[in-house]
Amino acid sequence: MKPWITLIPALLLLSACSGNWGWYVVNPTTTSGWNNLNFMISGAYYTIILSLTAISISVVVGLLVALPGLSDKRGWRMFNRVYVEIVRAVPILVLILWVYYGLPALSGITLNVFWAGVLALALSDSAFQAEIFRAGIQSIGKGQYEAAQSISLNYRDTMRYVILPQAIRRILPALGNQLVYMLKMSSLVSVIGMQELTRKANELVVSEYRPLEIYTILVLEYLVLILIVSAGVRWLERRMNANDS
Repeated sequence: MKPWITLIPALLLLSACSGNWGWYVVNPTTTSGWNNLNFMISGAYYTIILSLTAISISVVVGLLVALPGLSDKRGWRMFNRVYVEIVRAVPILVLILWVYYGLPALSGITLNVFWAGVLALALSDSAFQAEIFRAGIQSIGKGQYEAAQSISLNYRDTMRYVILPQAIRRILPALGNQLVYMLKMSSLVSVIGMQELTRKANELVVSEYRPLEIYTILVLEYLVLILIVSAGVRWLERRMNANDS
């Protein structure tokens, strides 16, 4: 059963509210209301794809930025600190607008709304991911490094087989929080025309003139998505803990 089906009981309840309210616009028992709901829900595909693509890139970039921050060399640590501080200081909405409108003028590279949104979200989130990975790796005891050296593992293999698997278990809740954050921040990509959940809701408000009812459904849509993600992260935590025991 599709997750959004769980919204139907709430919609039926809302449809029974005062006639002065326009819940009919999202009433699944009417043809127009059902069509409006389908129109809004169709934006979920781009919200999910956009968020998953951006979080995948940001995790990789964040790890690559975190590793220099663990170096004994001051120059590498400085690179990590400068990157994190600059990227974190830029509001994500400003970054989306700059990537979509400013980057093509600066570099001559034209990006469609999807990839502009992915790049902006991934770049913004990578700074937070870098700090999460750095903290997770630093939480691993020195004895693990010494054990890896004792069996002649080089730095890359030590990180790959010994340190990162343990660090990821510890930072998994934080990574899950970042995915939730990404789902919510993806709504900002609507300002450049991305046809995700928020953009669909805005377009429906323009045609139906019922912002309260439509944005209430939008809230429920994000709530369902985030509850599913949270449940998935908790399941993965239990699975990893079970493997450890």
